[in-house]
Formats: sequence, structure tokens, C-alpha cells
Amino acid sequence: MSDASYQERRGKIETYFDRTAADAWSKLTSDAKVSRVRETVRAGRDDMRQTLLSWLPQDLTGKRLLDAGCGTGMLAVEAARRGAEVVAIDVAPTLIEIARERLPSDLGSGSVDFQAGDMLDPAHGRFDHVVAMDSLIHYRPEDVVKVLAGLAARTSGSIVFTFAPRTIPLTIMHAVGQLFPRSDRSPAIEPVSEAKLRGLIGAESGLSGWRPERTRRIAVGFYMSQGLELLPS
Repeated sequence: MSDASYQERRGKIETYFDRTAADAWSKLTSDAKVSRVRETVRAGRDDMRQTLLSWLPQDLTGKRLLDAGCGTGMLAVEAARRGAEVVAIDVAPTLIEIARERLPSDLGSGSVDFQAGDMLDPAHGRFDHVVAMDSLIHYRPEDVVKVLAGLAARTSGSIVFTFAPRTIPLTIMHAVGQLFPRSDRSPAIEPVSEAKLRGLIGAESGLSGWRPERTRRIAVGFYMSQGLELLPS
């Protein structure tokens, strides 16, 4: 991974989600009324979140789980309710503040530790499972596999993540997004074909002990993303 390219893109993501889009993201991840376009994004994200959660054990009691790119914490809370000890990381301090404010008290034996920071920080420790939902889609595919390798080095169970599939509809949506004022745009996504991503995973030495398993693409209105599961070989 080019540390420079990773850090540069990470900085842009932090600026966008911590400042420009914080209010919109807060509404999107709540029950607040949103536009029809954002309703489709909300529905797609809800479906993807449930998909990734379904790939994890139903009973997570005593398991450490990293929610890498947790946003306002919806997935982290659901994992904690299954008993997981969740470390939930996001680059945007504003979103972490919202997540802490929304954290319910009825988590049972589970827990959530929300932190603003870097998902790759080794200080977070080791994990049984890692989830990265829509948090890697803004990075170059070559950087994504390096990120996955870094996470794999500290993970014993599974890594479930999403990528932006290279499709004609997604290319069109991306082009339409470029029509908005620059200040309103999210950092550009980096579409990649499933075949190319699998090839990069297979060629990455840091992932030599891991294999891709389940996958599912979700397309709802203006939301399109594909989940992929990595398991130890």
C-alpha cells in the first residue's frame, strides 16, 4: 500500500464526513424524513448491514469485533446486542460523537467502545471478527487489499467488507454526482470488478492464509455496494 495515497484519501474522507456531510449522515442513519434518493440509500444500507451481520455468528458473546468505519454506530450496536465486545472506529469525530449520544443502555453482556481514529492502528489490539461496511469504497483497490492484509494480521475469525462493484449503473451514478458543486461532493468512490478484487486478494502475500467466500451485491435506487466475506484458509 502506498502510505501516502492511503493517508491522503483518508484525510479527504475525514474532512467530508466530519464537516460537510455530518448533518446529512446523522439524518440518513436515523428515522428522520429524507429525500426519496436518500430513502433508497437508507434502504440499501439497511439491507447491507443485515447481510454482513448474517455472516457473523449469531452468538458473539465474549468475541472482540472491530467495526472499521462505524459511522453513527448502527452495526456496532446490533453486534453488541449479540454479546460482542465492539471497538467501533471512524475517521470523523463528529460521527463518533453522534454514535456515543445514540448508544442505548440495553446491550446486555455486549459493549461498544466508540473511538475516532485509524482502523489500522495496532493499538486497537486483536479481534475475532472485523466488519468494514462501505468504509473502503473510497480507496484504490490496491490500497484496499493492503488494508485488508493489515486487518487480517490481527484477526482470527472473519473479515466482512464491502466494495463498489464496477457496473454501468454505478458508473452513471458516479458521473451524475460530479455535476454537484465540488463542496457538496463526497470523496470519489473507487469501483472495482469482483474478478479484479479477487485477483488482488490472491496476489497479496498478507492475505495468503485467507480465502474469499460469500458475496452479495445490493442495488437499491442510488445505493449499490457488494459485500464479500474473507475467512482463514
